[in-house]
Amino acid sequence: MKINRLKVILAEKEKTNKWLAKKLNKTEVTVSRWATNDVQPSMETFLDIAVLLDVDIKELINSSK
Repeated sequence: MKINRLKVILAEKEKTNKWLAKKLNKTEVTVSRWATNDVQPSMETFLDIAVLLDVDIKELINSSK
């Protein structure tokens, strides 16, 4: 199950994994694993991502409804 929508939001904002990794001081591999839903970032990191991408944090997470 895809928990986060990071890949979609990055595409909509025309940003890359590399850009996000640099902004968050993470490796591209880490961001790639988040984008493919292999692993999930912490809620704190989700908040940082939401701020960087100027989206509501709820947009980053798939609703279970």
